[in-house]
Amino acid sequence: MALLQQLKLLVNLARIDGDMAEREKSYILNIGKANGFPESSVSTLFYSTHEIIIPENLSAEQKFDYIFSLVQLMKIDERLYQEEIKFCSKIAARLGYSQEVMFELLTHVKSTTDHEEQRVLRGLVDKYLKK
Repeated sequence: MALLQQLKLLVNLARIDGDMAEREKSYILNIGKANGFPESSVSTLFYSTHEIIIPENLSAEQKFDYIFSLVQLMKIDERLYQEEIKFCSKIAARLGYSQEVMFELLTHVKSTTDHEEQRVLRGLVDKYLKK
């Protein structure tokens, strides 16, 4: 269920600016499909705002996946809104990251990041995860 909560967070972020762009929808659909969720199930999430639920007992890798996907989605339309940054910061804090993690992520995450870049970035942001 951690993935479902992640998808709901992504939908909430995409809805913040009042306009869910096709690139944002595609990004969310692709994450769902890559993890075995039918497109029709993911699509139904687009029509409402969801309660913010962060599952307990997420691994450090899962926490990184959550915050990384949020920041990548935020940057996908090449426009950053203050409300989006605040939302991501709030989620990062609830995941157990210190506030400084957002600077690191905003500086290094691109709308398309390969696996090697992700691995390196995870090493950079792990130091911001409170133990």
